[in-house]
Amino acid sequence: MSSVFSVLKRNKPALDFHRLCFLFFCFFIFSFSPAVAQVGEHRNDLSVGFNGGVALSNVSFLPKVPQGMHTGLTGGLSFRYVSEKYFSSICAVTAEVNYAQIGWKESILTPDDEPVINRTTGLPEEYQRDMTYVQVPVFARLGWGRERRGFQFFFQVGPQVGFFLNEKTKMNFPWESRTPVYSDGSGRTSSIVAQDTMAVEHKLDYGIAGGMGLEFSHPKIGHFLLEGRYYYGLGNIYGNTKRDYFALSNFSNIIVKLTYLFDLKRTKNPKIK
Repeated sequence: MSSVFSVLKRNKPALDFHRLCFLFFCFFIFSFSPAVAQVGEHRNDLSVGFNGGVALSNVSFLPKVPQGMHTGLTGGLSFRYVSEKYFSSICAVTAEVNYAQIGWKESILTPDDEPVINRTTGLPEEYQRDMTYVQVPVFARLGWGRERRGFQFFFQVGPQVGFFLNEKTKMNFPWESRTPVYSDGSGRTSSIVAQDTMAVEHKLDYGIAGGMGLEFSHPKIGHFLLEGRYYYGLGNIYGNTKRDYFALSNFSNIIVKLTYLFDLKRTKNPKIK
């Protein structure tokens, strides 16, 4: 079954399908605001601010590499434009420019789920790849609740692109003395180690992100947002042709962040609550 999946992932039509999905989301986002702007109650609210939080990430390798969750920080600038209120839904487009620390952290275990002890260092073997990206998500956003004073629940989804900056490896054992998979079943459970010495090949990352959260607004202070978000990468960090080692090497991120926004432009309507 895995061999069939590998062939499908290496097939060019599958890659084209991912790109089509990404382009579809881009088209949807950029047509979202103009398409609905003449339907509901007009808004012309522009807000800017900043955000920060924690990013939990891994890389979906095929062949599979056992992993835990890599933990890093993320933060940057936030922008929001509210175009209308359609019935009870508050329609907006949001965007961010973020500095993000992502990557993967390997789970190096024995068949008994015990840490693998390196014979040279006497320590449990650990490997982690830290990668730095500039991530730019653009979302179509729907909110329900108060706009100026009080709480509002929101949901947002859209495309995201990432630009690779640098990477760093954290490894507590000499590469030449790593523990292999022994014929008696001891040692590592996985023999897949090619990724440990491979540099990033594709500098541009792209995919789909979506999240939901809660916003508190005050007319004299601004807007405070708490959000949980998931990102699924449609691109690969390594080549995935028939000549390449990995058929799949895409990111998955879980992000929890806080955002503060202040209004630059606000619709003049005393009925807005």
